[in-house]
Amino acid sequence: MIPWLRPHSPFPPVDTALSDPNGLLAAGADLSPDRLVEAYRHGIFPWYAQGDPVLWWSPDPRMVLFVDEFRVRRSLAKVVRARRFDIRVDTAFRDTMVACANMPRAGQYGTWITQSVIDAYCALYARGLAHSIEAWKDDELVGGLYGVAIGRMFFGESMFARATDASKVALVHLAAILRLREMPMIDCQQETAHLATFGARPIARRMFADRLAALINSEEVAAPWAAPPLADVLL
Repeated sequence: MIPWLRPHSPFPPVDTALSDPNGLLAAGADLSPDRLVEAYRHGIFPWYAQGDPVLWWSPDPRMVLFVDEFRVRRSLAKVVRARRFDIRVDTAFRDTMVACANMPRAGQYGTWITQSVIDAYCALYARGLAHSIEAWKDDELVGGLYGVAIGRMFFGESMFARATDASKVALVHLAAILRLREMPMIDCQQETAHLATFGARPIARRMFADRLAALINSEEVAAPWAAPPLADVLL
């Protein structure tokens, strides 16, 4: 049994989350910007199917990508150097979310990125707390990703590609942006083989919580988010 959150209910401690399904912590409440920020500050994220109540998760272990462990295969590095895509930052946040929602995924039917979720994260974007890294080709959005940034912590949410390697190139640029902004860790939430190829790995929830507590309360670099020069992308 998990607790049902009322509008002003605090989140329960993350170590009370279920082991099956892994990380299910609570249900209910809403997706207001303040609620979402409070969730992320405690390493909690929403994930649920359309028609269900909001479900809140904190899995153990937690998949993370340390920026200094980020790996780029030689073939992908060639694509980046060829400038096959025009990388832009925060120019089409809602469009990026919609594209992620509509991206077919193996073994997955429907999407958790509903209209209410899109509206909620766009509200975070309006506050400067969410960002999109976009891959464009011939002025068409062909790939990208979005996530939440609080303090010196980045929480990856979803990515999509309509052209080969588009989302991968966006991820390479995200890693470079975070390195320049002294943001050392990406929360990947759940284990995937795809992210593991870039160096992502699971760590214990307690270790994640300790690192999160330090980063979330650290002051972010004041400069606006922007696509980095190619020289800073592949070091």
